[in-house]
Amino acid sequence: MKQLLKREPVQRAASWLIALYIRVVFRLTRWTRVNDGEFQAHGSSGTPLIVCFWHGRMLMMPNYWPHAMRLYLLGSPHRDGQLILRTLRRFGVHSISGSSSRHGARALRQMARVIAEGSSVCIAPDGPRGPRMRVQEGIIALARLSGAPIFPLAYSVEKGRILGSWDRFLLAWPFNKGVFIAGEPLRVARDADESAIAAARLELEARLNAITAEADRRCSRRPVEPASLPSAVEQTA
Repeated sequence: MKQLLKREPVQRAASWLIALYIRVVFRLTRWTRVNDGEFQAHGSSGTPLIVCFWHGRMLMMPNYWPHAMRLYLLGSPHRDGQLILRTLRRFGVHSISGSSSRHGARALRQMARVIAEGSSVCIAPDGPRGPRMRVQEGIIALARLSGAPIFPLAYSVEKGRILGSWDRFLLAWPFNKGVFIAGEPLRVARDADESAIAAARLELEARLNAITAEADRRCSRRPVEPASLPSAVEQTA
């Protein structure tokens, strides 16, 4: 299967089927939107911003952000990353070549350039491989460099399945009820020092985890727990 998914025609067909599934599930779900007025207004205005959500909650996001947004996603050369990019292109999302885990500085400059040119970027700050629901510093560095606000987003549904993958991916079923929640935007000062950057990372992580847990509670779903960290890392944080 892994070899098969590397083939161009197979990836193209798979991305079409996934995009179709997302559209069908979205249309057959009754959605409630919580606290998203500022996000929708900001996104519709064309002002650049940084959209973020956990890797496990990306499935329904392409239908949530305003269609007027010109949005870019950093693409991973990995097979799964390419499939995600192909799928999101079908929703008008553009790709930036590179990887946050390899050549991180170059990827950061590319995303900052996209924002400077007037577009927005979306990031799963625990991707591409975790740890689950833990913010990596790249998104904070991008916010500091670009001056763009970070908008944390989350969704949940009443009917669906949490997969056993590292990110505990939520697969939503059709004929459903669901909720989208937007958190308060986070801004990082351009002159932020190491202490302020560390505090911003923890604050973004807390906001993302809070709205994700709230979305799950509103859908009568047991919240997914973040990956545990070694005690030394927790003490350092």
